[in-house]
Amino acid sequence: MFDRSSPVPETRVWPVGALCRAIADALEARFNPVTVKGEVSGFSRAASGHCYFSLKDESGQLRCAMFRRAAVSLDFAPRDGELVEVRGRLGVYEPRGDLQLIVESMSRAGQGALFEQFLKLKAKLEGEGLFDPARKRPLPVMPRGIGVVTSLGAAALHDVMTALQRRVPHIPVVVAPASVQGSQAPRELISALSNLYRLAQDGRALEPDLTPKKLRDKSAEKPIIDVIILVRGGGSMEDLWAFNDEQLARTVALSPVPLVCGVGHETDFTIADFVADLRAPTPTAAAELVSQPRDVWLNALDRAAQRLDDTVLRHLDQQSQRLDVAAARIGRPSALMARQHGRLASAAQRLQLSARQVLRQERQTLDGVQSALPTALSRGQQRQDDRLQRAALRLGLLDPSLVLQRGYAWLTTAQGDTISSVSQTAPGQAVRATLSDGAVDLRVTGPN
Repeated sequence: MFDRSSPVPETRVWPVGALCRAIADALEARFNPVTVKGEVSGFSRAASGHCYFSLKDESGQLRCAMFRRAAVSLDFAPRDGELVEVRGRLGVYEPRGDLQLIVESMSRAGQGALFEQFLKLKAKLEGEGLFDPARKRPLPVMPRGIGVVTSLGAAALHDVMTALQRRVPHIPVVVAPASVQGSQAPRELISALSNLYRLAQDGRALEPDLTPKKLRDKSAEKPIIDVIILVRGGGSMEDLWAFNDEQLARTVALSPVPLVCGVGHETDFTIADFVADLRAPTPTAAAELVSQPRDVWLNALDRAAQRLDDTVLRHLDQQSQRLDVAAARIGRPSALMARQHGRLASAAQRLQLSARQVLRQERQTLDGVQSALPTALSRGQQRQDDRLQRAALRLGLLDPSLVLQRGYAWLTTAQGDTISSVSQTAPGQAVRATLSDGAVDLRVTGPN
């Protein structure tokens, strides 16, 4: 039977810190050490070397911390969505009262579901050539307009606009707002990109406006988009999952102008990064890639103007010198005439000396010929006499009378034809024999 008069035990009032320590002691006694398997989410490495992340599955999530002494033994770089198996000790982080797992070792346990989807889609689109470097386009050096796709409430938009305002305040920027997280994000991102695509294509199709700038209707002008940046701040793999949507990737590939994707931090990669013409490690870096600082162009323009001024001045100096020389020549024609007279007199003197020298040489040649002519004539006459005597001697040796004096006779027919063969005679034929001292008529009596 309950005794109403018995004292009621007092309820213990715990200080918060003491309760946290008590829970930590209970967890230590009940579970530790513990091995847990799950997908990595929100992995980050602090400057101190400590690593912070969450392990999760379909029904739960657990905060984890891996201090530098354990992190240095990792033989791989954990990535969001990767399935791992960790060993550690459960505890309570007393300043926040959070349950956390102090990880002492980690190993791969396979690929997480989201990461497997990421790899499958990446392989599919890569096989279709959407990641081919040959289709990547260079960024315009001086874009006439920049399109930005991101959330209006995102810190990335502020970073991008601050960078663009600082570097290229003269270039118009068109912001196409869209959600960057959640199930509706891919659809809104596609719609925002499509709007910028139409604006870029309309601007390129416009004919050049020759109307003076001061007379143009500013309200009717449309900015010409030459480059687009798709940006979002960092987050876990789940937070960035909208940028791994297949339809969004195909929309990015259809961009009519170069597109830069700056999603997450430097270690974050999405499918949109691979499809875009260029990946930026951060949203701010994306803005800097498409915006050459105005000061750079102004300095370049100043240097070009200075070089132009120097070139013009040098040219003017050269022409001034030529003008001075020409003026000096025109101003003193007598000096020019004197020089020409001097040159003419020198040429006449050289001509006279040359003529005298040639005449002297010809006279010397003629004197030599005159002195050598009698001797040459005498020698020539003697040579001709000798030749005549030799010819007369040879002719005398050929005289037929000398042959006849040796007893020979020269036979001819009555008509005077020479008979040199018996076949030319016939019996009874009259012939004439010429001897050394005369001729006698003979008659042929017969062949010998």
